Amino acid sequence: MADDLLVIIPTRGRPQAVMPIVRAWQETGATADLLFAVDTDDPELPAYKREAARFKAGGRIRFTFGKRRRLVGTLNQQAVKAAKNYRFLAFMGDDHRPRPAAMPWDARIRECLSGGPGIVYGNDLLQGEKMATAVAMTSDIVATLGYMAPPSMVHLCVDLCWVDWGRGMQRITYLDDMVIEHLHPAASKAELDAVYEECNSEAQVSADTAAYYEYRDGGGLEADLAKLRKLVEEA
Repeated sequence: MADDLLVIIPTRGRPQAVMPIVRAWQETGATADLLFAVDTDDPELPAYKREAARFKAGGRIRFTFGKRRRLVGTLNQQAVKAAKNYRFLAFMGDDHRPRPAAMPWDARIRECLSGGPGIVYGNDLLQGEKMATAVAMTSDIVATLGYMAPPSMVHLCVDLCWVDWGRGMQRITYLDDMVIEHLHPAASKAELDAVYEECNSEAQVSADTAAYYEYRDGGGLEADLAKLRKLVEEA
């Protein structure tokens, strides 16, 4: 039986991350469902399929294979689909790891979001409260906007948008003691690989930064906030 929380992890080029994520997951006592979203053109596709074969079909840990849409495109496709069946939706990168705490992180998410539309995020030990690098939200937000992240961005800056949404609708919670560690080269916790090099290239940084400022200052954010504030009022 499906849980009420689905965590979506778009992943590329890192099949070796699957089992460490699953082990970290299990160590926290989480019961949420986990979906790895893999590109069918990934050079590591056979390795991903071997990892997928480890898990029972229809279980809590699942894989989906589809056309490459980059991080935001893949996340949005899976989130819109899942919003029909889950009360809460979350995103983590394949370089995030939830860590054990007195209360499992997914239980904290449910507790914080049980009062209606909202957003919650934890401490990634890198950006902290500044950016929601891993995030959870009520699925009605995704259903209302038609996406989980603004589609004008490809990879970067969406963590700023999630904070903008939450603050703008006055329904956001930052949990400093809910650690979802970001194993990023910027924190000297990972080596640069082809995925990091692509998504943090000068061209990608420039494009996503420009898209974010256009969304924030060009009317896109205000239009989305109008929908989200109405959602809160009607809840």
